[in-house]
Amino acid sequence: MTETPKGRKRARMDPLSDALRVAHLSGGVFLNAEFTSPWCMESRLNPARCVPALTGAVNMVLYHYVVEGEIRIRLDGDDGLGIIVTAGEAVLLPRNDLHYMGSDLTMPAIDGNDLVRPPDGDGLFSINHGGGGPGARMICGFLGGHGADGNPLLAALPPLMTISLRDQGADEWIQATFRYAAQEVAGGRAGSATVLARLSELLFVEAVRRYVESLPDSETGWLAGLRDPQIAKTLALIHNDPAHAWTVDELGRGIGLSRSALADRFTRLIGHSPIQYLIRWRMQVAAQMLIGSGAALARVAEAVGYDSEAAFSRAFKKEFGSAPGTWRQMNHG
Repeated sequence: MTETPKGRKRARMDPLSDALRVAHLSGGVFLNAEFTSPWCMESRLNPARCVPALTGAVNMVLYHYVVEGEIRIRLDGDDGLGIIVTAGEAVLLPRNDLHYMGSDLTMPAIDGNDLVRPPDGDGLFSINHGGGGPGARMICGFLGGHGADGNPLLAALPPLMTISLRDQGADEWIQATFRYAAQEVAGGRAGSATVLARLSELLFVEAVRRYVESLPDSETGWLAGLRDPQIAKTLALIHNDPAHAWTVDELGRGIGLSRSALADRFTRLIGHSPIQYLIRWRMQVAAQMLIGSGAALARVAEAVGYDSEAAFSRAFKKEFGSAPGTWRQMNHG
């Protein structure tokens, strides 16, 4: 715990964990798919596959975990033969973009929604498709959240990410757990869907961590800022007490930089000034509170640093286009 400038007790949280918390992502698995070459399909997560787990989710992250064989995948609009994802690897689409998968992406693509078969009882949706050649199997899952658009983590991620778990010694237990849980779900056993949901969340966090570690030194953006010691400390100060009336001078003193040096460095890496970022992060926290609690608007305003409900409402409407009360009604899941 740490003492905030206003005397409130708050647990310390790193900015990445805080962005994940406010994105309010929860996971699940909806599809067990088996293919034989040649095959090609177009895919985008249909929110109906996630009901009732994520009704009304704003942010949708899709992933495909390859259990056996290999698949090719490319985003809609990209040229070429796509990237190859093999057994023990996963591909994540942080914004649920339309994409193509198959053994041969030059083939006419079939709409994946036309291939999906409904579950038998409480099991998974399934696909069994292809021309009878070498096979591939994947489990498809999702993370969804009732947070607001503009979460800095989700906005900073690329449209397509791959993660290999083979190099870390984790592949065997993750594959075994996915397979076991999928079989349990198909058999209608209670609790296995929860195991798969937690694995979905862990897979996403691991993919983000590895992506951050792989960024080149020249990269800019919110994730690159997490690797810069002084900018990361600045973000941590803001995230650990967004309600505090931070100034650039005070933030600079907290990390050992002058006001001008911090402003220049922060803006170059993050793309916003420190105070602009503070305001935008306050609105993310407020949006999460509006959806996740029944707190009165005055309480939400106070929690993110506004003494006046009217001033909070103006800032919120500028960020999201609607007054807080209206936005809450439209986005209540």
